[in-house]
Amino acid sequence: MKQLHDFGLYFIMLKDIFSKFTKWSVLRKLIFKEIDDLIIGSLGIVSFISFFVGGVIAIQTALNIDNPLIPKYLVGFATKQSVVLEFAPTFMSIIMAGKVGSFITSSIGTMRVTEQIDALEVMGINSLNYLVFPKIISLLLYPFVITISMFLGILGGWVACVYGGFASNEDFILGLQYEFNSFQIFYAFVKTMFFAFILATIPSFHGYYMKGGALEVGKAATSSFVWTSVVIIIVNYIITQLMLT
Repeated sequence: MKQLHDFGLYFIMLKDIFSKFTKWSVLRKLIFKEIDDLIIGSLGIVSFISFFVGGVIAIQTALNIDNPLIPKYLVGFATKQSVVLEFAPTFMSIIMAGKVGSFITSSIGTMRVTEQIDALEVMGINSLNYLVFPKIISLLLYPFVITISMFLGILGGWVACVYGGFASNEDFILGLQYEFNSFQIFYAFVKTMFFAFILATIPSFHGYYMKGGALEVGKAATSSFVWTSVVIIIVNYIITQLMLT
């Protein structure tokens, strides 16, 4: 029953986020701070992981189709499909659930433990709007992060494939262009927008409604990562079923 209670409480939280707005002059500063923490602060780890995972995808594909009857351009094609459709939008979002989600939960949870949220309420400020709304707005830039992930993933695949001797530059580029479907890009970014909203709200929920002391902050961050990942995978399945079938 606790899960059912939390499910309902989550939607009540969403309603409260978009009511009784904080002054725009205050929100603007908070939004820029969240962009710095959540978006710009994530570019390093996203770039590093995307480049090398793209290389691994290309190498694994090349090794598994080592047959003279199979054209070499399929390495580029498979790398593009893997990175654009699933790795960049979905698996990178699960990684971000660990980095960004844990940060959001721990920061809001610490404010709950130190009674800073209670102080905001006493001053007549809608604490949910003050704390969560800037995170939602800043994560509207999350597709920009995923675009960089897609680019570097494919670049990593190209470097590993061409300089590793698995395929020529011309074959890899041909594979990238082969049966290009712009709808797949649209599908990836639709998923990304849903994942951005999940990354902003579920970790905030676990931090805002946690009870206890400093020890519970760590537990809430772990629970936040698990539930954010689960919801991302479920939403990914639903969107894929609706858009690609």
